[in-house]
Amino acid sequence: MQCLFSFDTPTGKPIFSLEFFPPKDEKGEANLWVELAELNSLQPEFVSVTYGAGGSTRERTVRVTSEITARTGLRTVAHLTCIGSTETELSEILEQYWQAGVRDILALRGDPPTGPQSEWIPIEGGFRHSDELVSLAVSANFNVGVAAFPDCHPASNGDQLKDVLVLLEKERRGAQFATTQFFFSAEKYLNLVNELRKRGSNLPIFAGILPITQVKQLNRMAQLNGTPIPPEIMNAFAQVENDSDKVKALGIEIATKLCEELIAMGVPGLHFYTMNSAYATKEIVRRIGLR
Repeated sequence: MQCLFSFDTPTGKPIFSLEFFPPKDEKGEANLWVELAELNSLQPEFVSVTYGAGGSTRERTVRVTSEITARTGLRTVAHLTCIGSTETELSEILEQYWQAGVRDILALRGDPPTGPQSEWIPIEGGFRHSDELVSLAVSANFNVGVAAFPDCHPASNGDQLKDVLVLLEKERRGAQFATTQFFFSAEKYLNLVNELRKRGSNLPIFAGILPITQVKQLNRMAQLNGTPIPPEIMNAFAQVENDSDKVKALGIEIATKLCEELIAMGVPGLHFYTMNSAYATKEIVRRIGLR
């Protein structure tokens, strides 16, 4: 299958992408457009828009994704999850995206409303696994990305081989790239990639980077996603948690160091979880010389 992205950059450094979430209200939406305008100047390879737990933000995700495409001309990857939708409804959402000019989908199982650790029960007429959604989106002529987990998917109980085999099946069904959950260990990312390559996979794996700007954000995101936080990082943030400027500076420093390690390993792409804020991502991109 032809590669979806060109990784042959003039600088020899990786390409990068940005992720946003649908704002909850008009104030949040106004802020999103301000922050997006700042980040647009970085010329990312693509931007993506998330889907809430249990499909709770479906309408906003579809609308915001469509508006980003129309307003900015940026390549926009729309998240789509199996949660809470039948196959027929998923086909209808894909048609909405297509009519809006969106051609790229990130196909996900999604998290139950009570969190990723909760029991996964598909609805009647829906998909049991996200590889089925990959097949559906590919059959509708979309370019399809999927998720990868350097720290293992919460449902895998630490079994990386299980995650690798799941990714291989998604690639077989037509997935063209993957973005990882955020992580803190470059070695774990490399281990995942090496296990895939040993089994013949050519799937490009974008490394997910979360610049920490608030201590409560770190704890909440780690709990939601099952990402272990190294003790040295927890201790470093504990020492500055009462100074917001120092927290932001530390978060940028940690993310920059991780990006530099990944670049040295040959990472093809970096995927920044912006949390709808431009400052930290812009500063990291500048420090690692991507723009």
